[in-house]
Amino acid sequence: MTDQPESKARPAGEPAIRVLMMPRDTNAHGTIFGGVMLSYIDQAGAIEARHHTKGRRIVTVAMDAVEFHQPVYVGDIVSFYTDTIRIGRTSIRVRVVAEAEHMSDDSRIRVTEAELTFVAIDEEGRPTSVKGD
Repeated sequence: MTDQPESKARPAGEPAIRVLMMPRDTNAHGTIFGGVMLSYIDQAGAIEARHHTKGRRIVTVAMDAVEFHQPVYVGDIVSFYTDTIRIGRTSIRVRVVAEAEHMSDDSRIRVTEAELTFVAIDEEGRPTSVKGD
């Protein structure tokens, strides 16, 4: 975990998803499981990627550059902001930034960010053109 200043610029636009963190999502230390955060990152990234696929199926092939900056707590509302980094012939690269609004004091802080790669697939699960060409 690295220190991340609260003053870092807020991501532009509306979040792909917003989630209220619940007690079922916690680990033995009382913070939200990293795996729970990864699941939401994957969902938010997929929502962004779908904007470019004309209804094609997509699958996650890589999630890298994941950084957990600060812990997330029960009661926090986490917003997952996305932007498309690159669109290739069969793949789409997406950046996801998670920002938590702490229930205790309404402060907002960047808690996690990641880059994901999605691939468009056909009915047999083979890579296909993102645009349907």
